[in-house]
Amino acid sequence: MTITKQAPSSLTQHGPHLDRFKGQVAIVTGGASGIGEATCRRLHAEGATVVVADVNGERAQAVADSLGQNAVAQQFDAADVSSIERLVLGSIERFGRLDVLHNNAALTSPALQAQDTNAIDIDFGIWDQIMGVNLRGYLAGCKYALPTMIAQGSGAIVNTASTGAFSGDITRMAYTVSKAAIIGLTRQIATHHGKQGIRCNAVAPGLVLSAGSLANVPNVIAVMQRHLLTPEIGVPDDLAALVCFLASGEARYINGQTYIADGGMLAHNPAMADLVDLAAQHA
Repeated sequence: MTITKQAPSSLTQHGPHLDRFKGQVAIVTGGASGIGEATCRRLHAEGATVVVADVNGERAQAVADSLGQNAVAQQFDAADVSSIERLVLGSIERFGRLDVLHNNAALTSPALQAQDTNAIDIDFGIWDQIMGVNLRGYLAGCKYALPTMIAQGSGAIVNTASTGAFSGDITRMAYTVSKAAIIGLTRQIATHHGKQGIRCNAVAPGLVLSAGSLANVPNVIAVMQRHLLTPEIGVPDDLAALVCFLASGEARYINGQTYIADGGMLAHNPAMADLVDLAAQHA
């Protein structure tokens, strides 16, 4: 198979969307819902051929069908390195190139998170399971995508981390540590392969109103909203816009970075909301 080099994306705007990804191929893991689905839709709208990859093959197919031409579904298991290898190499074999990899799949089921507790109580099986998907799965995606991207002389990888990587929590020990490790992985990939034309960046979402967050933390949403510095809570489309910017030629001078999208949650004194209430009482 011949790998052809491709010039950086044009910044010219055509109609309602930029053709930033015209002629490019993108894989999005966890692409059947939430941030992944929103990213699939935006990449496709901006010209990419999109592989919607998810453990839920039926839902991935529904997303691909709704996009129509230049979108395909691929069921895969982010816990299985061989499954990731088949996803990436199979997509390259099918389309002849790979320009964007959005590592986004993660273990977020409420039942699993209930067992992801603290250093004393956590079972090592739970720890290994979460690390296997959230961290090893991302490494595997990079491992199998990089040779083709290097041969092309260009490629963009965007990893989904979390604001949990920057602050401690009272629970979700393995999840939080895995997301912090993703930031380290992002910097390593950028450092090792930046001179070969590869850019690897990460996004760190805070509270996002997706079906997953509504299922996992419905009672926490109102509590967290008090601490946001924006009038509204973020939605998956907000993160998709950031992912696509980082994957595009517009971000050609950005590498090894992690962008926080959390409505300003981490920008202020953590007691800010309580201090505002206190000041109001004495006004």
